[in-house]
Amino acid sequence: MSLAISIDDVRSAAKQIAGTAVRTPLIENIKLNEIADGRVFVKTENLQHTGSFKFRGAYNRLSRLNDAEKAKGVLAFSSGNHAQGVARAAALLGIDATIVMPEDAPALKLEATRGYGAKVVLYDRYTQDREEVARSVAGDSGVIVVPPYNDPLIMAGQGTSALEVVEDLKKMGLKADQALINCGGGGLASGSFTVYGEEFPDMKGYVVEPEEFDDVKRSLECGAIQTVDFDARSICDSLLTPSAGTLTFPVLEDNHVEGLSVSDDEARQAVSFAARHLKLVGEPGGVVSLAAVLAGKVVTRNKVTVCIISGGNIDPAMLEECLERY
Repeated sequence: MSLAISIDDVRSAAKQIAGTAVRTPLIENIKLNEIADGRVFVKTENLQHTGSFKFRGAYNRLSRLNDAEKAKGVLAFSSGNHAQGVARAAALLGIDATIVMPEDAPALKLEATRGYGAKVVLYDRYTQDREEVARSVAGDSGVIVVPPYNDPLIMAGQGTSALEVVEDLKKMGLKADQALINCGGGGLASGSFTVYGEEFPDMKGYVVEPEEFDDVKRSLECGAIQTVDFDARSICDSLLTPSAGTLTFPVLEDNHVEGLSVSDDEARQAVSFAARHLKLVGEPGGVVSLAAVLAGKVVTRNKVTVCIISGGNIDPAMLEECLERY
C-alpha cells in the first residue's frame, strides 16, 4: 500500500518553511533525567509561532497555493492550535482565513485566532459535526479547505520537527531508543514517525493520548480505525479528535507504532513539572508525552528517549490550577 507521505516530502516541507518557522530547541533537563534514570530530550514546539507545532503544517500547505487559490481564501476547523497556525500563516501570505472552532475552546485560543486576523465561526462540538459546519460555511464559494491533520502537506510539515530532532541528536553523537509523540488525529505523529522510521529504524515509537480519547491506541491494537465514545471528556482540548485520519493511520501502522494513554491528572502534573523544572509553559494536550515519561508508562532507564511539548496555549486559570494542585 502506498503511504500518503515519504521522508522526501518532509524534507521538501523543511525547505518550504525554512526562514519562516522557528527551529525550536531540543532540551535536556537534569531533574527529568534523574526521574527517568536515562536521557530524555524534549522538543519545545510551544516556542513555535502561535505557540504550537501546527504552524509548520499550515505554512507548508498555504504557501504552496497558487494565486487563484489564495484569492479564494482558506477555511479550517480546529479547537485552537490548527486555527492559530492557519490564521497566522494566512496573515503572512495575505490570504483571507475563516476558522470553524468549538464554542468551548479555550478563550486564549479564540482570542489569538481572531487576533491573527481570521474570521471565527463557532459550533457545539458535542451536538454538531465540525466538518459539516465547515462545508455549510464554505457553500459554493470555492474556498480552500485546510484539514487539521488528514492532508499530506500538513503531515509533512508537522514532520519537520522530527527532522530537527534527528539533526540535533546526531550532532551529539546520539540516536533515539524511543520517541513518544502527542496524538489527536495523527498529523504530528505520522509526520514524525515517517522521519524516525527512516533515520532510527530500530527505535520504538509510541503515540500518547488522553485516556478517554485513546482511539489511535485501540486502532493500532486491532488494525482498524476506531472512534471516540461520544460522552468522552478531557482537559486536553488540543487532542479531542474523533478518530485517526485515513491518511495518518496507515503511516503509524507501517511504522509499527504502539499506543499509550495518560489521565487528565497525569497531564496536569506534567504541566506543573514543565513550568517548575523546565521553565516552559505547556498546555495539557501538549504535554501528554512528557506525562507518559513522568508516569513511567515506558521503560526509560539507560535509554535515550524523545518526547515533545507540542503546544503552550494554556488559559492562565488552567495553568494556575495545575501549579496549585501539583
